[in-house]
Amino acid sequence: MKTNNLTTKRFVIRKSLLGNNTVITFTNKKNVTFTYDHDEIYSTFQQKFEEMPCFQQYSSYTNSNTVPKFCRELSTQS
Repeated sequence: MKTNNLTTKRFVIRKSLLGNNTVITFTNKKNVTFTYDHDEIYSTFQQKFEEMPCFQQYSSYTNSNTVPKFCRELSTQS
């Protein structure tokens, strides 16, 4: 299966990306780069995301500063 690489300026979990085998790399304002498997993080914490008001309203969760603490063990930082 093909891996889709996505480079962004923020951590993002988005319903429209589910099942696309997407690996996301983002660099924050402090020039710290994080890489994570979108579907792995979503499936591990699906209930947590689904319960967030932003996710219910916009079908996405973003964070421009860092990977949320509960997701860090599933991401790499450089």
